[in-house]
Amino acid sequence: MNLKMAKKLASKVLKVGKNKVRISPEDIEDVSQAMTREDMRVLIAHNAITKRPETGVSRGRARAVHQKKKSGQRRGLGSRKGTKGARVGKKSAWIKKVRAQRKELIAMKENGIGVGPHREIYRKIKGGFFRSRQHIRQYASDKGYMEGK
Repeated sequence: MNLKMAKKLASKVLKVGKNKVRISPEDIEDVSQAMTREDMRVLIAHNAITKRPETGVSRGRARAVHQKKKSGQRRGLGSRKGTKGARVGKKSAWIKKVRAQRKELIAMKENGIGVGPHREIYRKIKGGFFRSRQHIRQYASDKGYMEGK
């Protein structure tokens, strides 16, 4: 049996493609004498015929890109796919904004804002009146809630 047929038979026994079958150079003579599947199994057991390892796609580059994105790089306008709402959901954006504003309100309370203004601003935060923390500070100073403090 020539090596071409031996390789074909070995590939069926190993359940891989013909290109994944490796025949040891020292055992070429034994392999060329093998005729049956059982002969191939014996040669496989003696490591005369081996299966080449699978080659996968390296994750190294992907890990490097992921690390850079975590540190804030590669996130510019040219790298964005999808709308603002697709990249950050409306609800999570709302939660982030409201929590920040309530934290600001707590800080204002510690600095001496009254109970009445605190309630008013709290309700306005819940109603989505303010754009940002800075907007809350501006509103409180315009209304005179933080005067002399």
